[in-house]
Amino acid sequence: MALITRRLVQLYAGLAFYGLGIALQVASGLGNDPWDVLHQGLSRRFGLSIGVWIIITGAVVMLAWIPLRQRPGIGTISNVILIGAFADLFLWLLPTPDALAARWAYLITAVLVGGFATGCYIGAGLGPGPRDGLMTGLAARGHSIRVVRTAIELTVLGTGWLLGGTVGVGTLLYAVAIGPLTHVLLPALTVKPPAAAPEPEPVRV
Repeated sequence: MALITRRLVQLYAGLAFYGLGIALQVASGLGNDPWDVLHQGLSRRFGLSIGVWIIITGAVVMLAWIPLRQRPGIGTISNVILIGAFADLFLWLLPTPDALAARWAYLITAVLVGGFATGCYIGAGLGPGPRDGLMTGLAARGHSIRVVRTAIELTVLGTGWLLGGTVGVGTLLYAVAIGPLTHVLLPALTVKPPAAAPEPEPVRV
């Protein structure tokens, strides 16, 4: 019971922090990560908030799981619904920075928070996010995960930029930093099941 409670707390904390990271990066105005370039572009072109587009996009991406035979978990469903909701909440709460130093502070904090949040929700082990599941599902069909990820992110980045999403130094910083940050933080945040008790040695008579 304690283990599942910890996993749930870590999952939802991670999703909240992920929404905060998105809000900080968008508010910085220095460039979003590729998926949020798309979400912002859709918001600017068609209306609705960035958070609502995060939810819509996540749901659409999950439909692509069907032919890939990917199975969602509670973490997957929660990811689809809550990250967008938290992103909108924090975009509403955070003041918009004017000074360049404050915008950079937002950006750097966003990347650090994003790395921590990714480690939290993946480490909880309750199901991948819809975008992560799409990537791993395609890779399981015999493609390199690096090639699949690059192709997906370039596609959403290019589409988002054409729709008016913000691409900038923050986009590059996120791309360079998020992998190493997750690599460092994920092992520490992965919830491991308790070790099985050793079997008693047979009694010799």
